[in-house]
This record gives sequence, structure tokens and C-alpha cells, in this order.
Amino acid sequence: MPDEKNPSTLRRFVPILTWLPRYQKAWLSRDVIAGFTIWGLLIPEMIAYAGLAGLPPQAGLYTLLASLTLYAIFGTSKQLVVAGTSASAVLVFSAVTALHPKSPGHYAELAAAVVLIAGIFFIISGLLKLGFITQFLSRPVMGGFVFGLAIFVTVGQIPKIFGIEKGGGDTIRQFVHILMNLGSTSVITLVIGASALVILFGLEHFASRVPGGLVVLALGIGVSSLFDLSSHGVETVGKIPTGLPTVTVPPLQLEELWVLIPSAIGMMLVIFSEALGAGQTFADKHRYRIDPDQEMIALGAANIGSGLLGGLASGGSLSQSAVNDGAGAQSEMSPLVATGLSIVTVIALTPLFKNLPEAVLGALIIHAVSHLMRVGEMRTYYRLAPQEFALGILTLSSVLVFDVLPALIIGVTTSILLLVYRASRPRVSVLGTNPALPGTFLDIGRHPQAVPIPGILAVRPVTQLFYANAQAVVDAIEKHVADAHDHVSAVVIDLDATDAIDITTAEQLNKLAEALEREHIPLALAHTHQPTVSLARKAGLLSKIGVDHVFPNVGSAVEWAKAQPKQ
Repeated sequence: MPDEKNPSTLRRFVPILTWLPRYQKAWLSRDVIAGFTIWGLLIPEMIAYAGLAGLPPQAGLYTLLASLTLYAIFGTSKQLVVAGTSASAVLVFSAVTALHPKSPGHYAELAAAVVLIAGIFFIISGLLKLGFITQFLSRPVMGGFVFGLAIFVTVGQIPKIFGIEKGGGDTIRQFVHILMNLGSTSVITLVIGASALVILFGLEHFASRVPGGLVVLALGIGVSSLFDLSSHGVETVGKIPTGLPTVTVPPLQLEELWVLIPSAIGMMLVIFSEALGAGQTFADKHRYRIDPDQEMIALGAANIGSGLLGGLASGGSLSQSAVNDGAGAQSEMSPLVATGLSIVTVIALTPLFKNLPEAVLGALIIHAVSHLMRVGEMRTYYRLAPQEFALGILTLSSVLVFDVLPALIIGVTTSILLLVYRASRPRVSVLGTNPALPGTFLDIGRHPQAVPIPGILAVRPVTQLFYANAQAVVDAIEKHVADAHDHVSAVVIDLDATDAIDITTAEQLNKLAEALEREHIPLALAHTHQPTVSLARKAGLLSKIGVDHVFPNVGSAVEWAKAQPKQ
């Protein structure tokens, strides 16, 4: 058997080949209980999320058949539940409605296509080892986006609770429409929807182990059937087809593809950010590691499978996974148990959902997305970094004013711009000697005990130099030289944070050397790594400053500088 640290290629890409042969019988009872538990949670949620995505209820059920199974085969988290999520459902809805589909059939084809495309991009990204990409998304910006998404969803579901027609336009216009049409409220529908909300939030608070979604689902169907609520003007789900879905590749026009591709990429970023965060939470708790690149492949397989079956976009939900973990899940066997139960559901149990009130689905969705309105998290952002909090609020507001996909673009663009802004303006520390430890140097600005070096400017860029920040670093050094109280007889740059320089950085350092040379100030480089020295030699930088002006550490460079004649 291959070493676990060096698995074969097949085992690395198909982790079930590693964990299944080692599965312990003692885990089975707990995994079965967890499987039943998440099945009870997922069935009502998937039916609700299907409506949120603008798809028929069976689409949510079909999602489970593909996503639970394929993630269990390819995923690396033992507790993560991969199924439809509220965020991914809204993103599917936004992507498809932007193309103004001609019919429900065309809508379903476009929805399947965007899910399929997202899955393909997941696979490609995983194979290219791009699992690090979510590190470039600012947490406050994504937090604001998700918060705005929750408000967007809630406002969209309120008409179901009141039994009134849904308005058009952005979230603000929809909310105004609700206020203007409260006089048309269906009292019976409102009672059903409000009661469902009370039960859901009540059980969550007072009996968190009780599957509130399943309880509300059963009560809604029971009351609706007993009192024939559909004949009293209460909207119900209606007939759901029975039987397993067929595998279908959705047809696409080229003009549709160009619209769906950006949506699919945005969807991939949001899904992966949420799933990786949830997966890492339980990996840390149970002390094992997950592979971000393999997680991309697993999510890709889940979404491709769901798209081929006409299901929803699949992601890893923290709340669903927390239920799985709380029920005692020991391995990926629990979602496989839930898959078996889901197969039974689509084959034999779908007629039970015929009389389910739409108001109950609206309540289920509102309850689910309420966990995305993390007020405490936003308060923390405001307290720690008001500027980043402002960016989060900008993204949140964009969801409400411009719709979901434009807001996602704004959020991602803002995160990237924030990254570029910070990378292009690095701090440059002025170094002084450390009296407590001779031969070492401290940042004068942060360590009052540091002693300035007379006549010598020793600086340390606190981040790697590259083409986007080289000019800013050179400008900062020139400003320190100009502002120095005493004449500077030499400049030393500590490049320990820079593993390798690029051509632009070499050119900027060359210009600095020339500017200092005009002032008769020699330049020295310290802590230079071999890749830096190699390119500096090829770019002519070493010939400009002198090969003998390159030192292994700051101490030797400063000793050299002290020996330079005073001008």
C-alpha cells in the first residue's frame, strides 16, 4: 500500500480509494445517524433553494444525487456537506435571468449550463493548483457581499410569506413594492408563513438538535392537506415528477456562453470561498488536513454531475456541515447514506410534497439565509479596520442597488484593487543598531531603543520588491536621504524580504544608484539572495553599484559604509 504522505496519482485524485479501505465498522452507526440527519435537513432546503434559483422543486432533489456522492468520492473533508446553497442558488438565478430565457425549458437549460461551466472551471483550476485564489478576496468585501446577498434573498421571499405578487427591479424597489401592496396580503398565507418562521427560529434556539426544516415541512404538508389550503388561495408546490433524472448536456448558443462564463467564474469564487472556509473549520477541529486543490476538483465533479442532472450549483455549507458534525459524522460515509435516502425520495416520496405551501418554502429560505447576516462580524471589521469595513458596506450596497452579479464584480474588483494598492505602497523601515544585541538592527520607527547610525541610511523594505512597488520604494529611499538631518555618506538596502527581483525592479535600483552617485553617495545591497544577484548581474545593476557593494548581511554592509569617506 502506498505511503499516505506519498499516495499514488490515482489515490491522490480519488481520496475515497484511501479512506474507504480503512473504514472502521465502529463508525458506521454514527455515520448512518448523521446521514439520516442531514437528509432530513437537506430535503426541505433543496426544494426551497430550487425555487430560489427559479427552478422546479425536483431540481433541488436531483442536486443531492450528484453532489453528495461525487464529493464523498473526490473530497478531502470528513465533515463537509456539499449540496445546493442559498448563495449559489441566487447566483444561478441572476446569471440566467440576465439572458431573458424564452421559456421554463430554456431557463432550465441555461441554469444547467452555468452550473456545468462552473464545474469545468473548478476542475481546471484544481488541476492547475489554483486553490490559493480565495486568499486574494478581502474578507470584509466578501462578508459584505454575502450579507447583501442575504438581504436580497430575504426581500425576494417576503412576498411568499404575505401571499402577494413579487415586484421587479433591484432590492430597494422590490421592498417598496411590498410596502405598497401590503393591503393585498392573504391572511391565511401570512399565518402559515409566519408560523413556519416562528417554529424554525424557536426550534433553533430552544431545541437545536431537532431538524426544524423537516418539522416545518411535515407540518406544512399536513396542515395544507387537512384543510385543503390550495382551495383557499394558498400557493402550493404542486406535483413533483417521480423517478430518477436523466443525464442531459444542455445546448448553448455562443452569445449565451459569453454571458454565462463570467457568471460561472464568479460563482466558482463564492462557492469555493465558502466551502474552503467551512472545510477548514472542521479540519482544524478534528486535526486533519484538507487539500485546497483537490477540494476544487471535488467541487468541480459535484457541479458537473449536478449540471448534467439538471440540479443546482453545489457548494459546502457551514450550517449543513455543522449539523453533520454535530450528529456524529466520522467520515464521508454519512453523505453517501444521505444519497441513498435521497434516491428513495425521488423514486417514491415526491408525491408527498404536492400540498407543501410556498409560504413554508419562503420561511425555510429566510431562516437559512438569516445565518449569513453576520452583524457581529461586520462590527468586528468596523472596530478593527474602518476602511475595510467601508469596502464591505460598498459591496453590500451594490447588491441592493445593482443586483447580485454586478455586485460580485464590484466586490472581486475591489478586493484586487485593495491588494494592488497595498502591494504598491510598502513600508520602508529605517534601521538603527540594537544596543541590547550588538550586530543586529531594529526599525527605528517601531523600536525607540534603536540607535541611529551616524551618516549612514540603512533601510529595509518590509515586503518583496517587484515591478508594482519598486518605484515607491525608491521614492521613499530618496525622500529619507533628502530629509536626513546629517549628510548621508552611504545608503544600505536590506533585501532579505526579496527572494528575486524582476527587470523593472533592477531598472529602478539602477536609477537610484545613478541619483545617489550624482550626490557622491555610494549604494550597497545586503542580504541579497542568489536569484537577486543573478538577475542584478545580467541587468547591469552590479556593474553600476559595484560587485564589492553586495554584502551577505546588514552588519558587514554597515561596516563598509562607515569606512566610506565623508563628502
